[in-house]
Amino acid sequence: MREIGVALSGGGARGIAHLGVLAALDELEIPIGRLVGVSSGAIVGAFYAAGFKPAEVLRLFTAMPITRLLRPAFSRHGLLNLDAVKQLLEEHLGGNFTFADLQRPLTLVATDLVEGVSVYFSEGPLLPALLGSSAVPVLYRPVEYQGRQLVDGGLLNNLPVEPLLNQDVIVVGVHCNPVNPAARITTFRSLVERTLLLGINANTPARRLHCDLLIEPPELRNFRTLSYRRATELYDIGYRYTMSMAPQLRALQ
Repeated sequence: MREIGVALSGGGARGIAHLGVLAALDELEIPIGRLVGVSSGAIVGAFYAAGFKPAEVLRLFTAMPITRLLRPAFSRHGLLNLDAVKQLLEEHLGGNFTFADLQRPLTLVATDLVEGVSVYFSEGPLLPALLGSSAVPVLYRPVEYQGRQLVDGGLLNNLPVEPLLNQDVIVVGVHCNPVNPAARITTFRSLVERTLLLGINANTPARRLHCDLLIEPPELRNFRTLSYRRATELYDIGYRYTMSMAPQLRALQ
């Protein structure tokens, strides 16, 4: 059976749906050979590639107080910090964890804020690349690594299929940012979220064409970037939608 390569998009809390998607792929016995992740998709991809079961990652995440994720940074570079995410990763993966320690090949995507280019990481220390890929501009401080100022890779590439295109895998994209055409923009926060969503989505259409199959649960349009308290719902949406696509997934083999 031919393996698939999975590209996991960013999407803030909506990225929790990736865990449900991966759980369904496991249940359907769809062999995953490679993963590429950006932002929240990078975090999910890293845990999965390290051998964690999706339901176990959901449990670890929901056990973490939500206030730690939203703790202010009081910095001129960002409103929040990634300390809670860093601590979670160090606790369960270890501070010296490298790409070579993973059970599956993984590529992470970040944005070099100075050069304005996408940067791909698939070797060396895992933690700095993972934090850099997840640092949403304005909300979080940039991550300094290898002489670069790294921010969320979704800024330029929120469906990172490129590392899969030259591999002998079936390309499956998982996109968790469907646009809600009925969304109401009534506050400054909703304006910022909508602006980021539209800007990030603008870089995905051409990349969708490279996917042999795209998984994009439409229900996710009803969730906000910071809807972390609804983690279990998000997981279930990803799981149920992927299970409904079982015929299409099996047809790829």
